[in-house]
Amino acid sequence: MASNSTVTPKRGKLSGKDITKLGVRSIYNQSAMNYERMQSDGWTLAMTPMLKKVYGEDTDGLAAAMSANLQFINTNNYAAPLLMGLLASLEENGEQRSTIDGLRIALFGPLAGIGDAITWFTILPIVAGITASFAKQGSILGPLVFFLVYVALFFARIPIAHLGYSAGTKAIESIRENSAIVSHAASVLGCTVIGGLIASYVQIKVLTKIPVAAGHTISIQTQFFDRIFPNILPLGYTFLLYYLLKKKNTSPVLLILLTFVLAILLSWMGVL
Repeated sequence: MASNSTVTPKRGKLSGKDITKLGVRSIYNQSAMNYERMQSDGWTLAMTPMLKKVYGEDTDGLAAAMSANLQFINTNNYAAPLLMGLLASLEENGEQRSTIDGLRIALFGPLAGIGDAITWFTILPIVAGITASFAKQGSILGPLVFFLVYVALFFARIPIAHLGYSAGTKAIESIRENSAIVSHAASVLGCTVIGGLIASYVQIKVLTKIPVAAGHTISIQTQFFDRIFPNILPLGYTFLLYYLLKKKNTSPVLLILLTFVLAILLSWMGVL
């Protein structure tokens, strides 16, 4: 069709070896955890060789891709290769930056939930229970089997990365034909995921109680905020930091220090 003339050519050709390397390097995902962007540093470290091969001499494109990957992300380590492989296929096929970034933001949260449920809440607890019973009986099979399962989970990163890359490659045409819809849907889902994370990562609880009668008090937190405006304080403080960061260009380090100072001061005063 006529639209084929506008299709962006591939930026580079990734080999199976590159995707295997990406899967192995996904172990770096939590190598530089921080409170500002969580896994972003380790994530970018894992993605860098792939991005360099995709963009080649296009230093501006590489810089934009690395800047995008340095944004906030926090997902399950065993599910991360799936998303890395998917994004690698999109980078290779020259998809729009907004589409790539939107899918990255939209999918890391759901993949975290799925990955945690499969690994930390299913596979490892079951294996730990079985192997602990072996160890209790003095059998070497206990620690040995548990170690082998951990090794298997590590090497599972490789086929998982290939699965993500293959799925992304097969979906390229569909994504390209519906890029506007995909970008908008990914943005909406991404905002929803980030919004949901606010209640999990930001905790503000008011300890102050108001005396209303002899021996009776009203808790501002449990009897006011939790009933009428649940999680309004974490949401409001997050929006305040976002405003200072984006609109006033305030240093993230200064905002972190401000948060520490306020937390210590208000806690000492008995407010929080």
